[in-house]
Amino acid sequence: MSEAAQLQDARTAPPLVWAQLKGLKAEDLARWRVGPLENGRSAEERNIDGLPMPFGWFAMCYSDELAVGEVKPLHYFERDLVLWRGEDGVPRMLNAYCPHLGAHMGYGGKVDGPHLQCPFHSWRWDGEGRAVAIPYSPTIPPKMQLPDCRRSYPIAELNGFVWAWHHPQGTAPLFDLQPFAEVGHPDWTEFEKHEWIIYGPMQTIAENGADSAHFQFIHGVADYPNYDIQFAGHRRTAEVHAKMGTPRGLVDGTIAYGVNGAGQPWTRFSGICETLLVSGVTAIKRDLTHLRFAFTQLKSDRDGPNGGLARAIIRDICKQLDQDKVVWDRQRYIAKPPLCRADGPINQFRNFFRQFYAGDEWAKYREAAKATGH
Repeated sequence: MSEAAQLQDARTAPPLVWAQLKGLKAEDLARWRVGPLENGRSAEERNIDGLPMPFGWFAMCYSDELAVGEVKPLHYFERDLVLWRGEDGVPRMLNAYCPHLGAHMGYGGKVDGPHLQCPFHSWRWDGEGRAVAIPYSPTIPPKMQLPDCRRSYPIAELNGFVWAWHHPQGTAPLFDLQPFAEVGHPDWTEFEKHEWIIYGPMQTIAENGADSAHFQFIHGVADYPNYDIQFAGHRRTAEVHAKMGTPRGLVDGTIAYGVNGAGQPWTRFSGICETLLVSGVTAIKRDLTHLRFAFTQLKSDRDGPNGGLARAIIRDICKQLDQDKVVWDRQRYIAKPPLCRADGPINQFRNFFRQFYAGDEWAKYREAAKATGH
């Protein structure tokens, strides 16, 4: 197949990243998506060590991954965390280490009603970080009876995910999650789930949506997409119109997408098969990100004559994320890139994203970058 033909067919991997992905099939590809990075470079070498972690709502797990009475250890935001679902069905989360004598409550901790029981001395904790019972003492230290916003996290359950509000200063939620009527609707399928570990910060991953030119040279769309991006407070929305390669030939497709805060992206694909992608993007640490893709499609498309095409769309979308990951895993952050007009609204996006950095974190990063000449 000629280079021109490859650029006309989104089902064929562009040659510039194909060498990195060639031969990865099924189980090998799944392992590569979440596995260790070979021949990586340090965050300092890539100028991403000082990028702050954003605040907002972030996915902790899927709802069906946390049963009633289950305790789950997690590590996000450079912190050890403990998530549990009380006997009342409500999820709650705290920093993992018990303030009493430091036990990690994610290992051996037990649900007691709505509360979490520490495995070390059986102190009971509520979801706001208060000690509510000590089995061997009639009194509780007064300080331990107070809610602690630095140890606890507002939790919401929506769109098939358990979400946590993270803010480094303990600030209460500043905006709500965005619901999607398709999730759980009887006309739409159950989630098809995929995940990746990205060796890079959340900002560079999110910036991908504002980068017009990469769609052709990384993903092989037939032409440069036409953008209509809108920034409104904590939300960014856009529509991309592009010709997409399918077994039926080129089809005019529309990709409508957006992000609610820093951690709740979504995408709707139309023109080929109605598909909603609900994403969860969560910082493990400043230069390591957990990315989840959850797809739902109209059952009439998925189970009808277009079923093969519906499944192929999901494969293509995941393949495109694989192609992006090849770049993201080793990308160096350029603070002031020499952009050309056709690159897309990258600087507008960066200005939008910086609102999710708390306090003066961004200013500190910029000063450090200037001092090192980056």
